[in-house]
Amino acid sequence: MNVPGYRDQPTDAWDRIAPVDPSEAEDFLRRCYTENPRLGPVEPRLAVVRAQIAATGSYVHTTDELTYGAKMAWRNASRCIGRLYWRSLAVLDRRRARTADEIFSLLVAHLQFAGGAGRGTEPQKVPGAIRPVISVFAAAQPGQPYARVWNEQLIRYAGYRQRDGGCVGDPRQAGFTAAMQGFGWHGKGEAFDVLPLAIETPAEGVRLYELPDRAVLEVPLSHPEYGWFAELGLRWHAVPAIANMRLTVGGVQYPLAPFNGWYMSTEVGARNLADADRYDLLPTVADRIGLDVSRESTLWRDRALVELNRAVLFSFERAGVKMSDHHTESARFVAHLRNEEKAGRAVPADWTWIVPPMSGALTPVFHRYYAEMDLRPAFYLDEEAASLARDGTRGCPHAS
Repeated sequence: MNVPGYRDQPTDAWDRIAPVDPSEAEDFLRRCYTENPRLGPVEPRLAVVRAQIAATGSYVHTTDELTYGAKMAWRNASRCIGRLYWRSLAVLDRRRARTADEIFSLLVAHLQFAGGAGRGTEPQKVPGAIRPVISVFAAAQPGQPYARVWNEQLIRYAGYRQRDGGCVGDPRQAGFTAAMQGFGWHGKGEAFDVLPLAIETPAEGVRLYELPDRAVLEVPLSHPEYGWFAELGLRWHAVPAIANMRLTVGGVQYPLAPFNGWYMSTEVGARNLADADRYDLLPTVADRIGLDVSRESTLWRDRALVELNRAVLFSFERAGVKMSDHHTESARFVAHLRNEEKAGRAVPADWTWIVPPMSGALTPVFHRYYAEMDLRPAFYLDEEAASLARDGTRGCPHAS
């Protein structure tokens, strides 16, 4: 049996004109109220929601419903290994924001809060005490335009294509960088230039905003043994805030709901900095160490990869910025599986994402099978959103 969202059966495209499905709303609300008895009986609430959908095509979540729905979406995120702490997600209700200026200000607040700053009356925390946060902006109404952020993540580094075919910075962001330059943005042309946020609203179109330094917590990279490593001038940002995935809760769609956890070290050291189509640093590290790169059987890539990841972990730890290694996070995921089994809930998981991109067979998540399910609430990456983040074009959305 094929499962939507996996392998050769993609999830159905979002129909932006269709009203909210009352059955999906009811399914979510019943589970939400069952798991949270303090909310009281669900039947009176269902009556109100059915009436709202009949009258408007949608309905409005209470703050409690939105908060728990966002946490459930993280719990259901099949590609995330860090779900043990799904209950700790801080949910910021930003549904009243409408203008690009308001949205930008709240996105800056998100990054500061996620990076360790206090919120409101909360005490100031140490920068680097990364916490899971989601900011949920206004829901999309059937057939109506909505606010969105074009960027793949709130913080990404620019990629500048060179005439010789090379790239300065992150090649993954080259198309998006060119699109931002088309809007008039000019970066420094360096390897770690933070891209502007492209915020689109129905009333204002697309506006670009430069993130202030206070919103971008970065860690300079060095190595516990090799002094030359710091001379490479590498760094990475501390908050991985995904910005272009749609949150769906009980049939209501939230196209602007950026969220973050904290980094697992291999995301930076074994993918962002190591992939051949990203910063491609393995040849550089191997050369500086003096490894034999004449043939693959010397395992020079593997040895360089370990040292690159050691540098990432060492640097984040020395800077006091929260990060987890792949062995620790794998053990936490197995603990999450046990917790959910005790609660009588299935755990959707995509093996190809759960197993770390380094030393996978040494982790407990490698030696298991997982249920592949498309459970909601959930996060989805729509084709148009992916196209905007890739090169600033709208692609071919399935529904208008």
